[in-house]
Amino acid sequence: MISRIDLRGDALPEGPALRDLLPRADFDVAAALEKVRPICEAVHHRGDAALIDFAEQFDGVRLTSVRVPADALTKALAELDPAVRAALEESIRRARLVHRAQRRTAHTTQVVPGGTVTEKWVPVDRVGLYAPGGRSVYPSSVIMNVVPAQEAGVESIALASPAQAEFDGLPHPTILAACALLGVDEVYAAGGATAVAMFAHGTESCPPANMVTGPGNIWVAAAKRYYTGKIGIDAEAGPTEIAVLADATADPAHVAADLISQAEHDPLAAAVLVTDSVELADAVEKELVPQVAASKHVDDRIAPALAGRQSAIVLVDGVEEGLRVVDAYGAEHLEIQTADATAVAARVRNAGAVFVGPWAPVSLGDYAAGSNHVLPTGGCACHSSGLSVQSFLRGIHIVDYTREALADVAHHVVTLAEAEDLPAHGAAIKARFDWKVPESK
Repeated sequence: MISRIDLRGDALPEGPALRDLLPRADFDVAAALEKVRPICEAVHHRGDAALIDFAEQFDGVRLTSVRVPADALTKALAELDPAVRAALEESIRRARLVHRAQRRTAHTTQVVPGGTVTEKWVPVDRVGLYAPGGRSVYPSSVIMNVVPAQEAGVESIALASPAQAEFDGLPHPTILAACALLGVDEVYAAGGATAVAMFAHGTESCPPANMVTGPGNIWVAAAKRYYTGKIGIDAEAGPTEIAVLADATADPAHVAADLISQAEHDPLAAAVLVTDSVELADAVEKELVPQVAASKHVDDRIAPALAGRQSAIVLVDGVEEGLRVVDAYGAEHLEIQTADATAVAARVRNAGAVFVGPWAPVSLGDYAAGSNHVLPTGGCACHSSGLSVQSFLRGIHIVDYTREALADVAHHVVTLAEAEDLPAHGAAIKARFDWKVPESK
């Protein structure tokens, strides 16, 4: 059901050599890029008409309008199961608590008397947010995208999710209800690369956005790469992944359940256990059998995900070696289920999010921890962060110097300009002092 990789005995290699020993899904964004290019260009040149044609081709429904009417949002919220509404409201409340604390304030540094640099934080003007709608419906992704954008102060927020033939071409009603709860009334029935292209270029219905965020499949990732430089993006999200660093103190039933919880997303989802306990590895494998059999999405998602090359049980000599392995892997979600899990978690350097101990499973972070679940995948946690308020802010430096403060440093500026063979830079300083650089005080 799941393979093993034995890294015990020999010294672990460093850097890329260690990463190459670890399981990872095949995810060729470059190849997908060539397939989404004509889709993106069609949306660019044909606008809403292309979006309608692609919805018919990919989603099996002929739209009359790409934009979701306001009454559909109101209706979806009114008909939402009260228990689901309560859960979404609590998820929103917790997410706001965490993301509100991420707000940035302007800070002024006095470099010298009469010379200051202020850094102010300005939100992007308009963002396009994406909520997937393929194998599953993800109102939680609506929350994870919208809340940080709102807390950052973004004034114009639009959201896209694929058209659903089952719901007369509208996105899933739970997606629409989540939008209504969050006060987002600009919603579009557009999926995959077409949604990214719509936000990048704008169409008759949808003004262009400065930035696009949100998880998605390989076509979404490829479209984001296609538009990098034209619009801001959060990340090229790949298949979801969980790594569990565990020792003999871990409960094998918990570990097995958590591996399955990620495997049910997608047949390419990665489930990785790193442990120094052969007994735990054996017990987890044993637990997987009945738990998988009792699950819903076995044949099309869970079984192929666990059996795929991206999933494995990795045996190591100890927790120290396990830490090196999970840092090399850079998991989207990393659970620490060891003795003194808090201390071990504090030493992790590369992970999208870390879940400490037996009572903080990844599922909690997906819905109601208050953390954000839009996280780096494919090892990108070694250089990138998850979605946050900061993702939607731009830092702008404001330089304010008096004549005296400039005069005091002018000779250094001219010297450096001449060292870089950019004499006009120095001339711009000299011009302010009758072409004579004052002596430094």
